[in-house]
Amino acid sequence: MGKLQEFDITFKDNKVVYSPGESLSGTLKITTTEALLCKDIKVNCQGFCGVTSKSNDTAWTVEEQYFSSTLSVADKGTLKRGDHSFPFKFLIPASVPTSFEGNYGKVMYRVRAFIDTPRFSKDYKVEKPFYLLNLLNLNDVPDIHGRSSSSVTKKFTYLLGVKTGTVVLKAHSDMKGYTPGQVIQLTTEIHNQSGKTTGTVVACLIQKVTYQTKKPTIDLRTLVQVEGAGVKAGKQAEWNEQIIVPPLPQSSLADCGLINMEYFIQVSLKSPEASFLLPIHIGNISVDTTSARPSRPPPPTTDPSRSSVNPTKLENSRRSEPSSQDQETPTTPRPSPHPAPKPFPRIRVSTTSPSAPPAEMDYLVMDARGQVTEALPTESHSQLGVLSSQATVSPSAFSYAPGLTFSQNQPQSDATNPTGPLFCVSTGATIPFFSEGSTNPKPTLYPLLPPEYSTSTLPHEAPPSYVESCSSNT
Repeated sequence: MGKLQEFDITFKDNKVVYSPGESLSGTLKITTTEALLCKDIKVNCQGFCGVTSKSNDTAWTVEEQYFSSTLSVADKGTLKRGDHSFPFKFLIPASVPTSFEGNYGKVMYRVRAFIDTPRFSKDYKVEKPFYLLNLLNLNDVPDIHGRSSSSVTKKFTYLLGVKTGTVVLKAHSDMKGYTPGQVIQLTTEIHNQSGKTTGTVVACLIQKVTYQTKKPTIDLRTLVQVEGAGVKAGKQAEWNEQIIVPPLPQSSLADCGLINMEYFIQVSLKSPEASFLLPIHIGNISVDTTSARPSRPPPPTTDPSRSSVNPTKLENSRRSEPSSQDQETPTTPRPSPHPAPKPFPRIRVSTTSPSAPPAEMDYLVMDARGQVTEALPTESHSQLGVLSSQATVSPSAFSYAPGLTFSQNQPQSDATNPTGPLFCVSTGATIPFFSEGSTNPKPTLYPLLPPEYSTSTLPHEAPPSYVESCSSNT
């Protein structure tokens, strides 16, 4: 670095994750090996967003700036040989989006320092990024309470077009908003009104990022994919599945006008081809389900002016009615013409105890119409597949995971590169750093990170066998 031995930016307490409206303090450290002439020394704090139509390109076609503050820490003069420290402090605006890094754009925050030297001399500059977390409270999202549901009816032909059939596909999630680590309860119903077995049913958690370039660029990514069995001809089946929400950037990226984030659950049949999307929201503060309970409606009030019964005639009829002593008491109650129906039992087809789980689950349920509904098994569960050949997937597709908690009791691993975030294989998210005092920053560990389904060694204890599970249920 020539005359500079050290030219570095440090944040107070090594903090690199901030919130809107918070102040950022730090020190610019300069160590020179000899005297250095300078015209000015400045420190700049900047937040901006840039997007492009080319993957992983930093030559932004469109930019928007959230703030840029510059502080002059030294005027024209000579830096003597030795160590120099220049403190700085900036106030982060209250309305700024969360940090994000994607294939076609970024929301970045950084502190830069410049040493402006006289003419024909070398200028020096250094920068250090920091991360911003603007918490998304899901309770502030309009119409967040309730379930996300949809359905589709597909008519198709089979046996070379000789026969026709219909498949009805319905699905709903238990909520519309989730935080990282929560579980999505997905219920899917398939009614096969044909003489052909359907293909497998598939559910995917999809992230859709739209970059507002001259022609909007859309980046799709499949985060989790689960697959259930097909439905036999003329049968009705129900598939219940759980999906763990991995650490993900929040929906919508509030206060960002160039990048929009959306999440969907795509439910589809492979044969015949039928699909639909269930929109959901990902945030940092979970939905308050207690406030979503509907209040009991008030009892209806009777308006005499709108009543078809004359109040005068009603009063006369009450006077002419015999008293309770003159009325006859019935000896036995009259039986109801329509007795209350008994609840349909849950039927389980029992067989001899097999040595391995059967190929199909023999669980049946009868609905209110007397139709038998089968319970479909899950055949596969995987993460981070590619939605299509046109969907671009990159290790830098996510920013750091929102919702991370910084606890002193969390286990920490060594950071080989303390100046930048680590990459999380499970989700593509980068992990912020946290440490105390003068020690080097350590990467935080997310306690609710779902395992890699293909390489996970969990569970540590062997699950019960099929025979044991059947015995416990009985």
